[in-house]
Amino acid sequence: MVYSLTYRRPPHVDSSRASLNGEKARSIGGSMHSGGSGMSFGIPDALSFDRIIAGGTCPPCTTRDFMNYLIYIEYAAENLQFFLWHRDYLKRFSELPSNERALAPEWTAEQADAEALASQTTTAAGPKTISREAAAAFKGTDFAPTTASVVELKNGDPFNTPPRTPTVGGRDSSTPSDGGWGESDSFMRTPSKSYRKKAAGAFAEADLKWQPFTIQPFREEISRVIAIYVAHGSPRQLNLSSKERASLLHALSYTTHPSAIGKVAQTVEWSLRHQSHPNFIRWTICNGNRPRVIFARGLGVAGIVGGILAAILITLSHAGRGWRVLSAVGFLIGCATLIAAWKGMCVVLHGLHHRHLRPWELFAGDDDSSSDVELKKASFDTMGSSNSYEDEPWVAKYEKRNLIRKIFDREVWIQEPALRQIQDTIFLQALGGGLLITAVSVGIFVAVPQGNYY
Repeated sequence: MVYSLTYRRPPHVDSSRASLNGEKARSIGGSMHSGGSGMSFGIPDALSFDRIIAGGTCPPCTTRDFMNYLIYIEYAAENLQFFLWHRDYLKRFSELPSNERALAPEWTAEQADAEALASQTTTAAGPKTISREAAAAFKGTDFAPTTASVVELKNGDPFNTPPRTPTVGGRDSSTPSDGGWGESDSFMRTPSKSYRKKAAGAFAEADLKWQPFTIQPFREEISRVIAIYVAHGSPRQLNLSSKERASLLHALSYTTHPSAIGKVAQTVEWSLRHQSHPNFIRWTICNGNRPRVIFARGLGVAGIVGGILAAILITLSHAGRGWRVLSAVGFLIGCATLIAAWKGMCVVLHGLHHRHLRPWELFAGDDDSSSDVELKKASFDTMGSSNSYEDEPWVAKYEKRNLIRKIFDREVWIQEPALRQIQDTIFLQALGGGLLITAVSVGIFVAVPQGNYY
């Protein structure tokens, strides 16, 4: 079974197209309930974003594969990590007793607009206060602030003696929920003092006029989220504008209610659904690595050149016109191979429904597999460290791999049926395009008069 022959794989979405703020709310709302749409932008329902996140797909289209793509290819794994944390946070907050939820009032749109207006008024009225660390960095330059504009955080740190976060069912609410995308033990092992200090610095840079309410539920966890995802220089800093970051910090200083994170969560989800997810599906359709695809393109060009040479030689000889049809073999194989390779597919691998192992998958069975497992586990630790992978063992090993081995790397069967259907469709399109070009090319050579040179 294949899709329509007019099928087109998802177009590549760059960051500039993914920043159309005016379409975010409407597009997210529409995509959340598109279960019966059949096909959306070249992505079948079986490979939809919700299906992948829910774990309803097979390799190489699982949540793990999506995370690996974001880490190694798109360099935006923090979006998925924040999305998974926020989804789990919504669940845990809703499970709180009503008396604890009442401590964290909802952050309304009216409050957000008022804060934005107040921030603009404050900026116009006077200089913005900055932390002492930032003042030291600008000391001796034209940007050095006045003494009055420097905020001392040591005595005013709202997190110096925080009360224990309310518990849920006898456990600390900052620990991950059972079955969530959670956080490994590093969530609790990391010294909380450093998180509180970094969160306090972020609040000070946002020029807040009040201290966060430490009695609110999950306040300790929110300070960690700020230190990991929001603060400048954080290990998994989200790609937020200065206005979005300031608005988020103002909201989180007032409440730990999920509505305070709503706008940022919507931005992150929009980016995942309408940029990362289509690019991931487009990338997954390619069944060979880059050296193999380039090699396939070279074979396609060689087949076409061979067909042209055969047609010329037969045309110039005493052979009849019918013999010129033999050149169709080279034209057909070359054109079909080239068209498929242009879309990232190797027809040889497709014939077996195989794909190349990714570089980070190649060495999973080596002696250092235990460290690889820890690195992969850390990517789903939503309160983990940086997503840098330069020190992973496979990087150096793959760089030393020679070109021939890369072209003929290890293969694995494609388990996801929807992906195989997409590749079958692309193969038929390549075959149809090859037939059309072959018919035209051979027709031209057949129409040429006989040369009779030998």
